Amino acid sequence: MSAVRTSFRTQLAAAAQQNRSLLCVGLDPDPTRIPDGVSTRDFLMGIVEATADIASCYKPNLGFFESELGAGIELVRDLIQGIHELGIPVLLDAKRGDLGNTAIGYAKAVFESLDADAVTLSPYMGGDSMEPFFAYEDRTSFILCRTSNPGARDLQDLRVGERQEPLYAYVARLANGWNTRGNIGLVVGATYPDEE
Repeated sequence: MSAVRTSFRTQLAAAAQQNRSLLCVGLDPDPTRIPDGVSTRDFLMGIVEATADIASCYKPNLGFFESELGAGIELVRDLIQGIHELGIPVLLDAKRGDLGNTAIGYAKAVFESLDADAVTLSPYMGGDSMEPFFAYEDRTSFILCRTSNPGARDLQDLRVGERQEPLYAYVARLANGWNTRGNIGLVVGATYPDEE
């Protein structure tokens, strides 16, 4: 594991105070939306430079970078480094979740090789699939809880457990129990404000 550094939570609070904002800027470089003649790198760094005085966090979606394999991974690594130079933390939207050594490898890739400050995780395989991420005490893991996509209802609304509560509420309670190091958050879509 990498050396302990200032936690994601502390970095986020500092950036939010400095920029008087809680804005998290998503970086999803859809090639069909990048102007002709502009490189993906220039497009993304342009967004970062234009928003660095109002953003408290950046959230690159790894799927847009992985499709380009080597060059894409180098780009996201460079992007994270450039954002860090501005003193702003990075939440890598990777939605990882696997078992054993695979989870250890994913955690190392996200937190050491790419140097992200936080990551999104899928809880579907249980707490042991995410423990390698939780072990990085200076990093934060955001667990998918109540997502905003229409298909979320296929699973997240299912009634489970003794309480017969929605799965998303059960996931939130589990995450609370897993949060022994104070480095777990939840992904909760703001499109369902009236739900439990």
